[in-house]
Amino acid sequence: MTVSERGAVGHGSLAGEPPALTFTDGVLLREGRPHRVLAGSLHYFRVHPDQWADRLRRLSALGLNTVDTYVPWNFHERGRGDVDFAGPRDLERFVRLAQEEGLDAIVRPGPYICAEWDNGGLPAWLTDTPGMRLRTSHPPFLEAVGRWFDELIPRIAALQAGRGGPVVAVQIENEYGSYGDDHSYVRWVRDALAGRGITELLYTADGPTTLMQDGGSLAGELAAATFGSRPAQAAALLRARRRGEPFFCAEFWNGWFDHWGEHHHVRSADNAADALDGILAEGGSVSLYMAHGGTNFGLWAGANHDGERLQPTVTSYDSDAPVAEHGGLTPKFFALRERLAAVDPTVADRPVPADPPLLEPRTLELTRRAPLLEGLRAAADPVRAPVPLSFGELGQAAGLVLYTAEPLLPPEHVTVSVRQLHDRAQVFVDGDPVGVLDGDSASVTVRGAGRRVRLELLVENQGRINYGPLLGQGKGILGGVLVDRRQVHNWSMHRLPLDEWAPGDIARAASAAAPHGRAGFAEARLEVAEPADAFVALPGFGKGFLWINGTLLGRYWETGPQRTLYLPRPLLRAGENTLTVLETERFGERIVLCDRPELGPPEEYVETFD
Repeated sequence: MTVSERGAVGHGSLAGEPPALTFTDGVLLREGRPHRVLAGSLHYFRVHPDQWADRLRRLSALGLNTVDTYVPWNFHERGRGDVDFAGPRDLERFVRLAQEEGLDAIVRPGPYICAEWDNGGLPAWLTDTPGMRLRTSHPPFLEAVGRWFDELIPRIAALQAGRGGPVVAVQIENEYGSYGDDHSYVRWVRDALAGRGITELLYTADGPTTLMQDGGSLAGELAAATFGSRPAQAAALLRARRRGEPFFCAEFWNGWFDHWGEHHHVRSADNAADALDGILAEGGSVSLYMAHGGTNFGLWAGANHDGERLQPTVTSYDSDAPVAEHGGLTPKFFALRERLAAVDPTVADRPVPADPPLLEPRTLELTRRAPLLEGLRAAADPVRAPVPLSFGELGQAAGLVLYTAEPLLPPEHVTVSVRQLHDRAQVFVDGDPVGVLDGDSASVTVRGAGRRVRLELLVENQGRINYGPLLGQGKGILGGVLVDRRQVHNWSMHRLPLDEWAPGDIARAASAAAPHGRAGFAEARLEVAEPADAFVALPGFGKGFLWINGTLLGRYWETGPQRTLYLPRPLLRAGENTLTVLETERFGERIVLCDRPELGPPEEYVETFD
């Protein structure tokens, strides 16, 4: 919908009622009365659906009156046209549960969400389309977003406060001012929301700098800010630019996320509570990011890029939030609750839930199964091509691809290199590991053979970039493989989308051959009388993936900081449970069940704006 097509339709008029949230003279109103949004981010897609109600109850106990959530497009439309809103993707059920808990809801439909989520929420089939121009007025991009919004936005519209639901606000795009300045695109998103029935408050959210606000805000729509500190400075900036608008911190970063190979980011309870005090002292509304972080189950963790190297995000999204990854209440929970009670006296009367029960610690015996390469070769029929194909060309979003060729190597030592490798490759010659390649252009020296060899590269997509100008970058081998200066041709490729494997796929790979070697598949049995939460450690293991009863929990990696994977109670059953490991480098001797998380050595989070 264009601006002219939208015409003079005002928010609320399509439903015949004014929006629940309005503002005048810098004061936010709910149904005409002064109001503060005291919100917290909780992403339904990072929490098992059987635990949604419990986590929402904990947000209410924290002192919040609103929950906010992103909607990741790629989570709902993994394949073009295959849209899914069932089970763990039932957004409408999640929003109704929030209403049952007495919470309002803010929905952030993107289409781009960042969120440290794979590809910033954009589907791989879209970003792998040649010539696609993301987050712009590029017609093919707008057409794809329009089709997605046709599926999504009416579902949100039906849950708006004006129709008896809890949705009181909807965000336009997401921190667009950190990315670009195509204002016609941002207006198009705004009009696409209104044209599909959004009548409640619309707002933009950007960092508290003139550059970011200039790029992302829209005249006529509330401009909010995202930050972790200096609230008075942010409030002054917004008020100087947008007179008459209430101060709204759409993301208050009271914690932070982690990358593999770095430290575990934390923020002290007192420091976070003092910054929250500053927002409230400015009369501001606020949303805690995160109130409860949850988990990047499967392969949904995204990645950043610092200009020199990829920074893949860990499986845990605990984010040092007030409500921990498994639902436990942290010292930060109680510190923030005390500050929120100062502006809402009813908070003190809300019951505080007990922490969820945990399984008793124990050690599980490991049974080796198929070795690495034999198991992976058996998992899928090969695709053949004269050159190595990228993940996008193979129609694969995530996981691994095993690339195989048989080049003739001279008798002297040679260099095997990969151009535009995204992201990491283990190199094997005749089944023996010879090195690991990491980065856009990497190489390894291989001993000469004077004959044809079986050259295999196991390439891992470590998470699609979710933020910045490299958003949408492809995965796999994009530029070819060379032996010295000579290109290697005639490849076979095994597609290994681990997050799409059914239990039968796992079993076929794990039983492909007798165990041998240092890496491959292994299993452990876990007997449980009464299911409860647990944390799984894999001491001595190198790098790999862990399933429980056929559900992929996520990645593990000895580089840390994360040392345990969260195992939610609903994924266990009374009796025998099966843990399956795909170890790509080096087996440990055992699997250990722990009654507490180990997320790595802490490092105090420090906010910066680039």
